[in-house]
Amino acid sequence: MPTLPLTLAVITHNEADTIGRCLDSVPFAADKLVVDSGSDDATVAVAQAHGARVVAQDWLGFGAQRNFATTQCRHPWILVLDADEYLTPELAAELQQRLPALMASDAPAAYLRRRTIYMGRPMRWYRPAMGERLARLYHRDRARWSDTRVHESLRFDGSAPTLRAPFNHLNNPTLVHKQLKVLRYAELKCRDWLEKGKPVRMWQAPFVFATAFLKDYVFRLAFLDGWRGFVIAHTAASYALYKRMRHFEMVNNPESVARAAAALRQHGIDR
Repeated sequence: MPTLPLTLAVITHNEADTIGRCLDSVPFAADKLVVDSGSDDATVAVAQAHGARVVAQDWLGFGAQRNFATTQCRHPWILVLDADEYLTPELAAELQQRLPALMASDAPAAYLRRRTIYMGRPMRWYRPAMGERLARLYHRDRARWSDTRVHESLRFDGSAPTLRAPFNHLNNPTLVHKQLKVLRYAELKCRDWLEKGKPVRMWQAPFVFATAFLKDYVFRLAFLDGWRGFVIAHTAASYALYKRMRHFEMVNNPESVARAAAALRQHGIDR
């Protein structure tokens, strides 16, 4: 298959089970880069076997790690995927068709649509899982990732086209994986809040769970996906509430920040 002057950039930590499929889904990328933050499984070997360059970099936080990866790319146009994501054949074909014109334009980026596979099957109705629009394709001189520990976003000026076909996201192989991710992401978000001096508003806590659950379960149509929809809405609401409780604890017991970090590292969650 002809290659295009594009770098596929993936940040990894212990992703041996998924990184090969991710890399193989972009056969037209002339450069495949994996930035690994100390994996102790076979991630590096698998990535290299699937044609990727591997660069080691201690964990900097999601935004900073992606910005570091940008500096290591060999081409100005960059496609970013997570290790548990992969292009569908339809999107790969669409990219091959549209990339030459996009690269010749002044566009800073392009949006892709992500389809979520949850509990072994694609979600059918839940809106964020059916075509979540994410900026994942960009020119490194016209866009930059936000410098946040988690929930980073691509920042750029100007308009960006949206591709039609989706890419797939294997959203946590089990609920155990999801809960571990919730703990890690909440800790990172709360550290950001702590550094920025965000005020604690625990009076909101009784309403946070109900509001978040209703938003996802009713207004984002999770209820149409049956019990899987209930689970995904409940998990999202629990995450929204837990972040606020954990932030309250950090402010009132600063010692808990270091103690929690040590506990998460012990279980391989924090880096």
